[in-house]
Amino acid sequence: MKKKVMLYGFLCLLLTLLPLLPAKLLTENRKAPEEPEKIPEEVTETEIPAEEKYYHVLDSETGEIMEVSVREYLIGAVGAEMPVTFEEEALKAQAVAAHTYAERQAELSDRRPELKGADFSDDASQYQAFYTKEELKKLYNNNFDSYYARLERVVDSVLHEVIMYQDEPIIAAFHAMSGGRTESAKNVWGSEVVYLQSVESRADETAPQFEQTVSYTAEEVREMLTAAREGLFLGTDTEHWFGEPEYSEAGTVMQIAVGTSIFTGQELRNIFSLRSAIFSIKYEDKKFIFTTRGYGHDVGMSQYGANAMAADGADYKEILAYYYPETEIKKI
Repeated sequence: MKKKVMLYGFLCLLLTLLPLLPAKLLTENRKAPEEPEKIPEEVTETEIPAEEKYYHVLDSETGEIMEVSVREYLIGAVGAEMPVTFEEEALKAQAVAAHTYAERQAELSDRRPELKGADFSDDASQYQAFYTKEELKKLYNNNFDSYYARLERVVDSVLHEVIMYQDEPIIAAFHAMSGGRTESAKNVWGSEVVYLQSVESRADETAPQFEQTVSYTAEEVREMLTAAREGLFLGTDTEHWFGEPEYSEAGTVMQIAVGTSIFTGQELRNIFSLRSAIFSIKYEDKKFIFTTRGYGHDVGMSQYGANAMAADGADYKEILAYYYPETEIKKI
């Protein structure tokens, strides 16, 4: 009888204390996204420690949802998005940007029904790229052990850190290389973002394949343009189908007259599969020659610029502060 009374008392005490337990111990460790090259809606800061949390990643090939620890995800994202031979401080900057990107995406995933309940996809055309350990083994081949260990060391050193603005994960946009100066979010996506402004990144001009050309016949250009813009009339004066572009300070083609219509540089970049919206057009030998500078949307951190800063002695915090001004790094 005495034992039953003691057991009853213990159960009453447990029921009294249960509401005081931390909420994170009673809820599922789920987070979730937004479309990478668009200005997302307001999000809230996560409070779940990185080592206790998993991301749910939609495999774009199989349609399956992978449960991946934050650590494993960041290793795979950095390995997929930046050459592992880059300076370690540049890799750290990439890891923090990748973590920040994932956190913000994770907060918005419930608004993306095509994700089927995942936090984001590994589809690099829509989201941040991600490689599994097996995919990294194929990528690195005989160098896998040393390269993977390097990624582990980099990620572990910044595992808990994300970039914040007003206590929210930022839109951690990044690109391979600028045209010598990064672009503002307003000029690319149409919305002003305090920490995504144009900054000088001259080291990009020395990056491999900084300038590239692609050419199309006049007939190919006609077909691509008329397919993209209904009712477009180009006329018979082929050499003058394209007018004089209007450029931003960073070199982005803001708009250009094409036949009877006006196109943005971003539209032409998509139509002609150009490496960037920083380009010039020349008509020669019955072909249109597009010469591009840089690679990517040009907003946020330049990866080659980050590597150059690291080689000059900057640490990852200095790199991130330069490309994302008015932000701060916080631990989660």
